[in-house]
Amino acid sequence: MRKFYIAFPKCATVSHILSWSHYLEILKCENSLEREFYVKECVKEQWSVRALKRQIKSSLFERLALSTDKKGVLALANEGHQVTTPTDIIRDPFVLEFTGLPTQKKYKESELESALKTNMEKFLLELGRGFAFIGRQYVMQIGSRRLKVDLVFYHCILKCYVLIDLKRNEIKHNDIGQMNLYLNYFKTEICQPDDNPPIGIVLGSKKDEILMEYALQGIDNKLFAAKYQLYLPNKAELQAELNRLLDNTSI
Repeated sequence: MRKFYIAFPKCATVSHILSWSHYLEILKCENSLEREFYVKECVKEQWSVRALKRQIKSSLFERLALSTDKKGVLALANEGHQVTTPTDIIRDPFVLEFTGLPTQKKYKESELESALKTNMEKFLLELGRGFAFIGRQYVMQIGSRRLKVDLVFYHCILKCYVLIDLKRNEIKHNDIGQMNLYLNYFKTEICQPDDNPPIGIVLGSKKDEILMEYALQGIDNKLFAAKYQLYLPNKAELQAELNRLLDNTSI
C-alpha cells in the first residue's frame, strides 16, 4: 500500500476501471514512465491481468520506446501507444514465445503459421490494437499462377488490409519482391474504394539491415521487414538501452 501511494499520490490519476490485481502487476515496474504507459494501455485495451502480465514480461514498453525518440517515449507514457500510421504497427522484434516452438531445433514455416493460428488470441495481443483476422493461406489467382500469402488481417483503425509472410530463416531480397507483388494484387483486386492501401510485413527470424535497406528502396507500397523471436527479451538489457536513450538525448 505504501508503494502504491508513492507511485500514485494523486487519487485523480488512479483509474477505477482497473482492479487491484492490475495495480499489483504495474507496481512491479520500477520506471515511472513504464508504469504510466501500462495504466494507459490497460484502460484503452481493457487487458485482463493475464494479458497485462504477458505484455510486461515481453517488455512491450521498452520495445516500443526504443523505436522512437525521447519525445516519443514521453508520449507513450502520457498517451499510451497511438496507431495513426503504418509504422506504428511494427514491432521489431515481434515476440512469439507463446507458440511453444523450440528456439534451437528446426521447425517448418508451416508449423510456425499453424502455431500462430492456434494461439491467435495471443498473437493478436502481440500485434496490438485494431487487428482483425481474415484468413490463413489466402489464395490469389494471378494470371496462370495460384499464389498464397500466409496470414491476412484487416486493421480497423488504419482501414487497410495487412499481409504477413512468415520466414523461418533470414529475410531475403526476393521475399520483399514477392510481398510487393501481393500488395499490388490486393490494391487492384481486393481493396474497396474506401480502403487505404494495404500493408505488407515480411516476418523472419533474422534480417540484414543493409540488404533490406536496398531491397525496400524505391518501393511505393507500405512494406516492412521485421524480425521475430521465440523467447522473451532480456528486460534488463532493454531498460539499459532505454536509459541511455533518455540520458543522451534532449527534448
